[in-house]
Amino acid sequence: MSLRPGFICVLAALLAGCQTMPTKKISTRSPVKLGVEVLFAKHLDLIRGKHVGLITNPTGLDSQLDSIIELFRAQPEVQLVALYGPEHGVRGNAQAGEYVPFYFDEHFKLPVFSLYGQTHKPPADMLTNIDEYMRSFDTKHEGKKVEAGMMNSVDVMVFDLQDVGTRVYTYVATMANAMEAAVNAGIPFVVLDRPNPIGGAVMEGTILEYPKFSSFIGHYPIPLRHGMTVGELAQLFNAQFLTNQCQLTVVPMENWRRDEWFDETSLPWTLPSPNLPTLASTTVYPGQVIIEGTNLSEGRGTTKPFEMFGAPWIDGYVLAQKLNSLHLPGVKFREVYFTPTFSKFSGEQCGGCQLHVTDRDLYRSVATTLHILAEIKKLYGDKLELHASYFDHVMGTTSVRAALERGEPPEKIVSRFAPGLAEFAKLRAPFLLYP
Repeated sequence: MSLRPGFICVLAALLAGCQTMPTKKISTRSPVKLGVEVLFAKHLDLIRGKHVGLITNPTGLDSQLDSIIELFRAQPEVQLVALYGPEHGVRGNAQAGEYVPFYFDEHFKLPVFSLYGQTHKPPADMLTNIDEYMRSFDTKHEGKKVEAGMMNSVDVMVFDLQDVGTRVYTYVATMANAMEAAVNAGIPFVVLDRPNPIGGAVMEGTILEYPKFSSFIGHYPIPLRHGMTVGELAQLFNAQFLTNQCQLTVVPMENWRRDEWFDETSLPWTLPSPNLPTLASTTVYPGQVIIEGTNLSEGRGTTKPFEMFGAPWIDGYVLAQKLNSLHLPGVKFREVYFTPTFSKFSGEQCGGCQLHVTDRDLYRSVATTLHILAEIKKLYGDKLELHASYFDHVMGTTSVRAALERGEPPEKIVSRFAPGLAEFAKLRAPFLLYP
């Protein structure tokens, strides 16, 4: 008897206690080229011979994991004069909501200004008279002494941050504020575009009621899941809210498609913030961020933030059974018990569930979370609290909270989102950069 070669390979693998692996798909498309890479390849004139102020953090990398800070410093024709950090800081080491101080970076020999601490919007002196601003800024309460006399002003502001595709994320507000500051200072503003990690084809949720619910967690009237890149948002903001006063240039990516998720780009993943460590957490975030406006844990202080949720008074088994009986598209619920190390219920055991997205194209994060809240309300009544002010600022409206409190079916609540999303689709169309 003769054995076929394929059978011999399988038999050898089994005898060795190994498992055959599926063939990895190899993309035939050209790799995605980030805005920062396109800048250096084709648009160096935007920063050549200029003093550059850079808004970035650890996500400011090229496809080879080289930092934009180091890339700028290696360019003899470019003078990087100041760094500006969003929430979590330039180094990404601050927790959510934590005050980020100003400091002088000894490695880069640059001042690092905070846009989530001393200010949310750069004042004029922070851009046009850095020397004087550093001299006048009282750093004693921040434990640092700063040496001035190194630079004068910023000629161009550059923004390079990885967004997560959800309105409730302070990086978008940081960009909007910095654009306004650039208008006031009369200097150009350059956005180096990056992918929307959860794709640009789907939109979800409410449109923020502007200006009533405008805040740092939702600056302008866009959907909860907006389906745009930061470059596209910058163009929309400039046209709709800054009357095109910003001297804006968006350096687009090459080879990115709207329907592409981050793991389809071949780009390396760097966590955009401490509580969105993976693409899985970012996928559920547009809906699960709503839980921040309740007395439920959204999983902060665990290894699965936003994927897990619960409270000490929840029976995870019962809740998982209830939620799975709904047969919500693209998601399955697993009972979990967890003890957060910080944030809500720190040190207390919580019962709840973990979301497992089984089909991300069918899964709708906002609708799913509204079903979660509705079922918890049915099971536990007044133990579930919706914190009016914060919940409404997350949703950008009072109507969703009011409907949940009335016991309105989530399907009915979600159906009312459609007209606003249709209008926004028309509004955003002229500013989309990718097919």
